[in-house]
Amino acid sequence: MNKNIKLAVAGAVLALSATANAGIIIPAGDWTLDIGGNVNTYVTSTRQSGDTGVKGGGIYGSYDYNDTATRTASNLTTGLLPNYLSVSGSTRQNDLDVAFTISINPGSSTKTSGIQTGNLNQENRQAFLTFGDKSWGSIKVGKDIGLFAQDAILNDMTLLGVGRGAGGLAGNTTTTGRIGSGFMYADWKAQVNYTTPNFNGFQVTAGVSQAWETWAIASARSAASTGRGGAAPALDFKASYSFAANDVTGKVWTSGTRQNVRGLDVGLDSDAWAADIGANVNMAGFGLTGYYYSGEGIGQTHQLLDGFSKADGKARDSDGGYVQATYVLPTKTKLGVAWGQSNLDRANTSDTAGNTEDTLWTVGLYHPLTKHLNIVAEYNDAEHKVDSSSGSNAGNGKAKARNVSLGAILFF
Repeated sequence: MNKNIKLAVAGAVLALSATANAGIIIPAGDWTLDIGGNVNTYVTSTRQSGDTGVKGGGIYGSYDYNDTATRTASNLTTGLLPNYLSVSGSTRQNDLDVAFTISINPGSSTKTSGIQTGNLNQENRQAFLTFGDKSWGSIKVGKDIGLFAQDAILNDMTLLGVGRGAGGLAGNTTTTGRIGSGFMYADWKAQVNYTTPNFNGFQVTAGVSQAWETWAIASARSAASTGRGGAAPALDFKASYSFAANDVTGKVWTSGTRQNVRGLDVGLDSDAWAADIGANVNMAGFGLTGYYYSGEGIGQTHQLLDGFSKADGKARDSDGGYVQATYVLPTKTKLGVAWGQSNLDRANTSDTAGNTEDTLWTVGLYHPLTKHLNIVAEYNDAEHKVDSSSGSNAGNGKAKARNVSLGAILFF
């Protein structure tokens, strides 16, 4: 498989202590083609509760969790990792390693209304080219996963399962895993990046990506409003160090993003930024991951979602993180327990929104039936809270969602 699919697959298969393998290799003249991906589907059952008027946090749902008509939801859905079919090619020309990747990502879910039963959603997450050499590094041009928070999602054990969002987002191309309850969504962005050679495990990537507009920052803009924006592209970076010593392996990383923000309905221009740090260590069947991020104007869950005050366009502070522990049982089943939290603060006393807090507990079992086929069972307990002592938001209070899921995921 191509490098970026390998990253996603390696992150997911990490829950099984397995190794990501190449897909279907096809020699084609000067090129070597690589076809790979995954297919997954889960049966989920979600129970919701909460104070009257409280909505799901971020993009998790617009329904009242205390409404008896929407308290339970059962779905058959794709998990956090979408179904993937990726075609990549590589060759060596004029002392350059040249490669490309194109992927399609259909959902497993069917339409929720009407007589049609086709896929509800279809994504195209990757379309990029790379060129370079081991002596000086490589350049990437095109659409791929963003740099900021990339390692946070690739080390999240719910990448192999469902996580949060089994109720509010099930039926879409993917669920949300731990996104918004421990880290921000890295997203899939048009970008131009340079990656250094690997210096004994240390590597840096830096470049620019498409800047976004803000989401839901004023009364004239809806919560679904997003798109291209900014006076200039976003500036992104990632640095990491991978190590191995005897039976201990691990990785330490940091990443960040910064962009100018336009389109504020109150007529202001501002900046949004975020940075993070994380580490993963594995030894003798045990795995431990710790992660923390902080930012201003970056918002909650999806980058720039509710990142600015509706009253005066001032930036809101964000922070959060997660801890995760795993252990491989004698049956080769991996048991994982994780907790994470994301916070979004009021910008100032003029901000009508309250301080929000989203937390998620996850317990998961990940069992390899074969080298490529895995059975996954998860329990997730999520809470969305709005501080009733701040702001005038009518949704002050708490909302909870508990879900269980069982399904299978196949890598090829």
